[in-house]
Amino acid sequence: MNDPIVDEVRRVRDAHAARFNYDLDAIFQDIKEKEKKSGLQFVHGIARQPVPPQVLQPTGAASSVSGSSTLSEAAPADELGRSAGEVDGDG
Repeated sequence: MNDPIVDEVRRVRDAHAARFNYDLDAIFQDIKEKEKKSGLQFVHGIARQPVPPQVLQPTGAASSVSGSSTLSEAAPADELGRSAGEVDGDG
């Protein structure tokens, strides 16, 4: 389904980029000039740096499920992708 507002925003964005031959540096400079003239801040000039993935450290042995627990108590059936009473090969 097309959204007329999204379509219009994309047309305007494309027309603006085409004015600068899709050169990101030129587009950025244009935005910064408009920003100065308006007195508002449109774009922060410093790019955010990606956050490095955190390395997971072992915290110790995992706690086990007690022997009296059933499969449905250990994890909800919808998380396992099968019904709680279903055993591999039975369904």
